[in-house]
Amino acid sequence: MSKKKEKFYVVWQGKRPGIYLTWKDCKAMIDGFAGAQYKSFPTFAEAKTAYNKDYADVKGTSKKKKVLTPEEKAAYGEPNLYSIAVDAASSGNPGVMEYRGVDTQTEKQLFHQGPFKQGTNNIGEFLALVHGLAYLKKIGSDRIIYSDSRIAIGWVKKKACNTKLQETPRNKDVYNLVRRAEQWLKTNTYTTTIVKWETKAWGEIPADFGRK
Repeated sequence: MSKKKEKFYVVWQGKRPGIYLTWKDCKAMIDGFAGAQYKSFPTFAEAKTAYNKDYADVKGTSKKKKVLTPEEKAAYGEPNLYSIAVDAASSGNPGVMEYRGVDTQTEKQLFHQGPFKQGTNNIGEFLALVHGLAYLKKIGSDRIIYSDSRIAIGWVKKKACNTKLQETPRNKDVYNLVRRAEQWLKTNTYTTTIVKWETKAWGEIPADFGRK
């Protein structure tokens, strides 16, 4: 008997939007939810990319990547180079994870954490954003911060890392950082603007680890 192909399920509109590893978990999020928006993908990387786009741009599309017209690109404008950009990388989900922040214009690395034995890309994106916020506040900078993860941006706004990864001795160091990040968000104020990096118009975020 052939092995069933692995799939990853993205829920844009449902009881709890996110990326799910099984149809059972995905179905639980959309059953009885009016106007549910969801779609399956063969790899986690494709699922993450899709989740960070609008459902309307993803549904029914072929595997061929859409190329924006010059007019469509112009509508996004140019990225603000007076900023920092953050990103994370995970070898597996969960797997070895790390994150970093760079100067958007020069791509000079400003901070880096990891690799950690076990984490997820979403956790890394969340930690990178909070680290970036704390970094900019510490140096008194009024720069903005870019992230290509809608999930992480949402978690930061809610001041909670809504991961499904269970805490174990293997990822205790990551969970300690998560708790510190959540505590920082709850006990600090900041004026930094968090902006979604528009990959389809600007290419990969400057902090990208280049592992795609």
